[in-house]
Amino acid sequence: MTHLLILFFATFSAAFMATVPPGLLNMNAAKTSVEKGKLNGVIFSLGVSTMIMVQAYIAVLISKFLYRNPEIIKWLQVAALIVFSFFAVYFFLLARRSSQKPIKMVRVSKKNSFFKGLLLAALNFLTIPYYSALNAMWNASGWIQFKISDIATFIFAAGCGTFSVLYLYTVYFTKLESKTETFSKNSNYILSVLMLILLVITLIRIFYT
Repeated sequence: MTHLLILFFATFSAAFMATVPPGLLNMNAAKTSVEKGKLNGVIFSLGVSTMIMVQAYIAVLISKFLYRNPEIIKWLQVAALIVFSFFAVYFFLLARRSSQKPIKMVRVSKKNSFFKGLLLAALNFLTIPYYSALNAMWNASGWIQFKISDIATFIFAAGCGTFSVLYLYTVYFTKLESKTETFSKNSNYILSVLMLILLVITLIRIFYT
């Protein structure tokens, strides 16, 4: 039981720290909360966290395979380059178009927010290598074994750590009522720049690791 508690808090902390830096998922959680309401932001965050748990499960299953075949990680990084390039252009064009007219409140169903979170999280190809490496580290430390209870704890902690950060982003931006209009107008530019930064980071990882 003790090792499960250690596993939970270690994985929760790793997921929390990985989600804290501004990125595609947490900035979209804030953007959804500002434009469509806090509830939609929370539901978007639940969609992201659900997909993260699925990816964490996949990572557990293929962690040994990834370490025996490190070239697989390179292919995932190349795929990430394509995704980040697409979103950098997409958010820039969206910002140019939205800046020409006032921001309007859009009524979007809770289901749409949930599936949007699922989709965006699924497009983050670096999640699986990250949790595969994490799983290998915990396994080497003796914190996790390939048992149902250990795997379930690992997956649940990854989802909880991610959701806690996204929820903080949602609450933080909704409390800044005087700045929400400015944030709504500029969020797409911010997201476009963040995609460029992630693109550069991924390039560095490919050529210097």
